[in-house]
Amino acid sequence: MLFAGGVVMIVVGFQTLIQPLLGLLLLSPALVLRPRPGRLDPELPVLREADAPALFELLHRTADAVGVRRVEAVQFTADFSVDVIHYGLRRKRCLVLGLPLWAAHPPQQRIAAVAQALGRSAPGDVRNGAVVGSALESLTAGSWTMRTGGGRAAAAPRVKTLVWYAEEVDEGSRRFHARGRRVEWLIWLLRKAMTGTARLLLRLTRPTARRALFEADDAAARTASSQATVGALCDRRLEASIGREMHRLVIEKKTLVRAQAPEGAQDDFWKSVAEHAARLREQEDLAESSEPEPSAPESPGGAPASTSHISDTLRLARLAHAPQRPPASRTNSACPSRRWSD
Repeated sequence: MLFAGGVVMIVVGFQTLIQPLLGLLLLSPALVLRPRPGRLDPELPVLREADAPALFELLHRTADAVGVRRVEAVQFTADFSVDVIHYGLRRKRCLVLGLPLWAAHPPQQRIAAVAQALGRSAPGDVRNGAVVGSALESLTAGSWTMRTGGGRAAAAPRVKTLVWYAEEVDEGSRRFHARGRRVEWLIWLLRKAMTGTARLLLRLTRPTARRALFEADDAAARTASSQATVGALCDRRLEASIGREMHRLVIEKKTLVRAQAPEGAQDDFWKSVAEHAARLREQEDLAESSEPEPSAPESPGGAPASTSHISDTLRLARLAHAPQRPPASRTNSACPSRRWSD
């Protein structure tokens, strides 16, 4: 819209001076907000099918069971998450897999987590589409780019009255900061317009996104079983505890183990993470069996504390009341690749 409006103002008002200038002002944010093809993170390790045939065979089988396009690459992160991103002009698919999540989940829950991520990237969710998805990314990036410095430039420096040409310097400083405030107001208005448009898109696409999320849960239940899908959702509560344990293990192996044991002792890092996750899971099961299930926490105003908690609660309730499905795909694989796990 900005691009079209800028071009029309330049072409129609080419005889004048004001309209082409206004058209250029419209073209500037349009160039900043233009859709850009996604890119792979250059700082993350990348696996292709030739590097890990067994892993990609599992991913292809899961994608076929979910009914979506297969992934062409896999990147590993240190986050407790799994997601699918698009990159390149042809919008190829890459699975961004968190090694802590893969190590903490039992085998069937790994398939469920991957199936949920693949299901969320299906064409049914317009937020992941080429039009709305690119618009949301561009609006978010433009809003962050146009953040002002919080009014730091609005305060003019004091000029001593005994300095030569103090009045001229003081007057020039006031005019400079007045122009700076006008520019800041213009940037603030553009940023608010971008933020408002992004929020409007999110609000309009909320029903479609929720339906796509439920369909992804159903696809994961069909693929990995209903029990594994529920377990993958429940294990999201372990993210903070697993993160702290990983930091403790890293410090321990970088200090104590390196000085007292051979370097091969670092190979059991992810095994230790998996054992810690299993202990946490057992503690959660014991706590839930000994105490009544608490209701969703509420804020002082009576509204639920967080939308993510509501979303997880609704998803768990749907899966609990839906017909229980057996696993259609099984795996006993450990970490995706030994050489990326150290």
